[in-house]
Amino acid sequence: MDTQIKRVQLFNASCVALVVTALTFATRAGMIDPWIQEFGLNATQVGWIVGTAFWGFTLAMVIGGPLVDVIGMNRILIFAFTGHVIGIVLTIIATGFWSLYISTLFIGISNGMVEAACNPLIATIYPDDKTKRLNQFHVWFPGGIVIGGLIVYFLNSIGYGWRIHMAIMLLPTLLYGLMFMKLTFPKTERVLAGVSAKEMYRSVVTPLFIFMACCMIMTAMTELGTNQWIAALLENVGVPAILLLVWVSGIMAVGRQAAGPIVHRLSPSGVLLFSAILAGIGLILLSYSQGYWSFAAAAVFALGITYFWPTMLGFVSENVPKSGALGLAIMGGIGFLGGAIAQPALGGIFDLQTSLALPGEYSLEALREAMEGTAEWNILAQAKLIGGKNALRYVAVLPAILTLAFGFLYFTRHRRQAEKLDFKLEPEVGKD
Repeated sequence: MDTQIKRVQLFNASCVALVVTALTFATRAGMIDPWIQEFGLNATQVGWIVGTAFWGFTLAMVIGGPLVDVIGMNRILIFAFTGHVIGIVLTIIATGFWSLYISTLFIGISNGMVEAACNPLIATIYPDDKTKRLNQFHVWFPGGIVIGGLIVYFLNSIGYGWRIHMAIMLLPTLLYGLMFMKLTFPKTERVLAGVSAKEMYRSVVTPLFIFMACCMIMTAMTELGTNQWIAALLENVGVPAILLLVWVSGIMAVGRQAAGPIVHRLSPSGVLLFSAILAGIGLILLSYSQGYWSFAAAAVFALGITYFWPTMLGFVSENVPKSGALGLAIMGGIGFLGGAIAQPALGGIFDLQTSLALPGEYSLEALREAMEGTAEWNILAQAKLIGGKNALRYVAVLPAILTLAFGFLYFTRHRRQAEKLDFKLEPEVGKD
């Protein structure tokens, strides 16, 4: 490693940049209901706005991933910083659906640029410890959500609205820009290893890579879809729903920090299998829990989704190494594509299930105007509780499918390893 490359400073600056992406996620989760009320939107429309952040992320990963090798990781991060500032400011001055849509798109693209640059950066500066270091880097996505969720809860409790929540995000944005400014960046691992672009592109159409990409869509829909909507889906569960998001994210942060021994003991494929099982159980428990029992159910779900994202990236980087920055970008982009699909889908399911839970003489559109504390408001609150829980049961189908997929991956890989070990242990012919 070049002595001018200060990998600790690069790692720390990357973590701060990831905190910003997490803050946009956490504060947006607390803005769903305020946007519905202030701008007269329905849950499906807000789902499209929120989903734009994920579409933007996917676009940035697909474009930024190949460009990382060409223009360098530092220039990609300059684009990310600029887009974050523009997106945050535009959100603060938004006036309706389209202005929120455009500002959220800027933020999504910037979030994608951060991951397009920082994932291969971490893999390059820690070539012998990728899965562990990527897990530790991705601590700061749930860690940032904890920070953002607590900020939302505190500012709401003292009467400050969502525009102040957005304005606060400018501070860590300026910080990561300053941190990266004077640092020297290495070339990507693929370039340093002398792997050709042709080999890189060929590696992303191998059966293993395609299989993992398909799984990435579903892991991301399970994690990002649920976490983005949890405050709205469980708004009337009997506890502050934003604190459920904080609780889930806190468990994820602690779990990712301790990823090393767990990944070593279970293997990445084993971690993914057990994660899918726990995520499914957690979603079912959340769909039936009430009051403070929701925190216990959320803990099971959190343990399930903790290792999904970074372990998927680490698995691909270790097992399809020639895919390089492009492989990590495609995996991250596909993951957020799954998140993008999940947002309007979950919003639509939530609207439908809430409407079905209403008494026949009421409509969802009419009850949205109900004043808090009235009989109509209470009817809507109860219907939203039922609708949110039913929506979670739909999401639980995804980890059920993933359990089968990762089970196949786990047992296939362990059988092949056992066959290789048996072959090595066979005595050579003619020797004692």
